[in-house]
Amino acid sequence: MSDPPGLDRAVLTAWWRTTLDEGATALAPGTDVLAADLVAGGKSNLTYRVGDGERTWIVRRPPLGHVLATAHDMRREHRVMTALRPTAVPVPTTYALAEDDAVLGAPFYVMEDVAGVPYRSAAELAPLGPERTRRISERLVDTLAALHEVDPAEVGLADFGRPEGFLTRQVARWGTQMERSRTRELPAADELLRRLEAGVGEAQDDDATGIVHGDFRLDNVLTDADDRPAAVIDWEMATLGDPLTDLALLVVYGRLAGLAPAAVADATRAPGHLDEAEVLERYAAARGLEDRLGTVLGFHLGLASYKLAAILEGIHHRHQAGQTVGPGFDGIGAVVGPLLDIGLEATARP
Repeated sequence: MSDPPGLDRAVLTAWWRTTLDEGATALAPGTDVLAADLVAGGKSNLTYRVGDGERTWIVRRPPLGHVLATAHDMRREHRVMTALRPTAVPVPTTYALAEDDAVLGAPFYVMEDVAGVPYRSAAELAPLGPERTRRISERLVDTLAALHEVDPAEVGLADFGRPEGFLTRQVARWGTQMERSRTRELPAADELLRRLEAGVGEAQDDDATGIVHGDFRLDNVLTDADDRPAAVIDWEMATLGDPLTDLALLVVYGRLAGLAPAAVADATRAPGHLDEAEVLERYAAARGLEDRLGTVLGFHLGLASYKLAAILEGIHHRHQAGQTVGPGFDGIGAVVGPLLDIGLEATARP
């Protein structure tokens, strides 16, 4: 077996023997070198399934090549999952964090390989039928609401972010990401950023603070055989801030699936899946946010659209430079325009 990009199996195995070779992560007798495969589907951090022939684990490390300096922080991703383990939010068990570059050339961590399906497409959900699909989507929304009800201080995450001025910093951060990543003229991006900068003061609410996942959607949740969320994964953008940023991004993913289903996850198009209005109603009812949601949703949808466009433009940048790993990147650049249009429509003044 050859090494997957970004992971030297022999070096990882040597580290494993000195760091993890006991208990739940003890290697099977006679293990020479860990097997390792790149887990398909990721467009950002690299995820590997490693094993000794009897058991498997997950290793996560940053992507290769061009990344924003503050992105892809393995320490933060490891910390938030470790903190959430005792809560109602399902997360994998974490086993170790390597904070330097000595082993894989970048920080990484090891976690439990949770059994479950990251449903991404309507075609994957269709065989389950509308009733099961509806239950899965309902529980997805319930899990998001449960996350946002967790008190950060009670789980040791009081210093995990700076809620004050969160939205202002988000607008600035993703504006910087777009500027550094863009490979072409994007006038819609410039206009949407202008609108966000003008509207952020009205939308900012420092009292609306919770743990924000940063990229919450169905294929970042492993669903078990009983249609329940087994683990929320991909916490690389987690922080403390306004939870409505998570909700808005979930909605934008749904809208984008209707415009460019071939290029993005389109699970929301499966028969039985909650529609946008049902998602918003269920979340708002769970958290008692009906009034606030109606006043700031447009801004949040605009910010979510811009953020996702900036992320995908960065991936498009890396793909053009030959720095992406695995298939599925050819159509990413074409999704940026429709995303910006979604944001412009959401922030248009009546």
